[in-house]
Amino acid sequence: MTLSKLLSSLDPCGIFPDCEITALTDRPSAATTGTLCVCIRGARANGHDFAMQAYENGCRAFVVSEPIALPSDAFVYTVPDTRVSLAKLACAFYENPSRQLRVIGITGTKGKTTVASLLSQTLTSAGIPCGYIGTNGVRFGDLTRSLSNTTPDPLTLQSLMREMVDHGIRALALEVSSQAIYQHRTDGIEFEATVFTNLYSDHVGPTEHPSFAHYKKCKHRLFTDYPSRISVFNADDPYTKDMKRGSAAERKITYSIAGKRADYAAENVLPTLAKNGYGVSFFIEGREILLPLLGKFNAANALAVLAVARECFGLSTATVASTLSNVSVTGRTETIPLVGGACAVIDYAHNGESLFKLLSALREYKPTHLICLFGSVGERSHLRRREMGDAAEALCDLAILTSDNPGREDPMAIIEDIAASFVHTPYLAIPDRAQAIQTAVRLVQAGDILVLAGKGHEDYQLIGTERLPFSDREILLQTLKKETASCQFRS
Repeated sequence: MTLSKLLSSLDPCGIFPDCEITALTDRPSAATTGTLCVCIRGARANGHDFAMQAYENGCRAFVVSEPIALPSDAFVYTVPDTRVSLAKLACAFYENPSRQLRVIGITGTKGKTTVASLLSQTLTSAGIPCGYIGTNGVRFGDLTRSLSNTTPDPLTLQSLMREMVDHGIRALALEVSSQAIYQHRTDGIEFEATVFTNLYSDHVGPTEHPSFAHYKKCKHRLFTDYPSRISVFNADDPYTKDMKRGSAAERKITYSIAGKRADYAAENVLPTLAKNGYGVSFFIEGREILLPLLGKFNAANALAVLAVARECFGLSTATVASTLSNVSVTGRTETIPLVGGACAVIDYAHNGESLFKLLSALREYKPTHLICLFGSVGERSHLRRREMGDAAEALCDLAILTSDNPGREDPMAIIEDIAASFVHTPYLAIPDRAQAIQTAVRLVQAGDILVLAGKGHEDYQLIGTERLPFSDREILLQTLKKETASCQFRS
């Protein structure tokens, strides 16, 4: 693609050099001959400071928002905001793949991963190959990859969509984070539908959003700044009225599990037993849907999937119900049976609200004891620690306080912050998460539910400045294999 054609996506009337561009990057260290380098000021480094490194490697074309000093044979194009420009350039470079995919964007504090995963499984099962991009990585066809962000940077995002189109994928379930909207990662994507699950106070801090109002505003932009055929809203969430205001969608669809007036309203939402353990069932239009995921909140997630599948893709309720009866979502209320009718639940719940809702849902299954193992992220809000501690104090029979991703913070200091919540509920403090899981398995009795909360799908642990391999699921399975013979479950 020529530089002139690429830059015309930023300025259709501009006159630019007609040289060939074979690569587009926002990392000066990766720029070489034939690359268009977009310099971005990031949280930890400023790409403008490394433009000369790109020049020395052969790069001669730059898009900047700050002055840079380069030899006269370099072409430098200045824009107000290079993040905005990068998204537009990425769309152009990869030939706007979202126009060839039916993209469903899902946002909300909770539920994004489950809705996107269930939707991808449902559509694919119905003969509409659907990819997935989100917290659990990338999936399309037989390919799976990991991601460092829920919604990747625009270059990665557009290249993945182009790859999906080239592999015959026809739809995409995309988790859209507030940070992605804030940083213009999704600019230029054309959405078939957008979905709002819920909104809670979270992701506010020095490295995230400056305030809850800012966080909310970023979520809202998915529905105002991106036109779509339909937008689907959770009628049970108090912020839905705000999210619907100014919506650019042709139609607005609602769903409810709480008896609200809605286009998709569930009845008789009940905890139940499914094929692989705990589940939830509900009726809609006289048809029962049995979901092998526990908690009433997952009934709401299933309704969002049903709404999109029917309204956008014309699938019947029976078709959707059939697929939903066999779904699974890694690290989201993922159930692993234990001996003696006990079970372990692995979930990503990593703040007070999500942990409270998870534990409340598990209480409905009437376990003999409810044991919760969790920690909190280092170098983040101390309020989150207290709120998680409060949830466990209110609903657990035993808490096991351990590390999550402590980073450069002392794990025991984090545990002590959480422990301040405990007055009546007993707890153990075990900083080593693997050791904590091993201890928890030895303590489980018949009929108990053991919750491993906070890390869910993650296959790493941040300790100090290192990203070390770690999986709750793998540690649990290894422990069960070793302990089965010696672990006696008391009735």
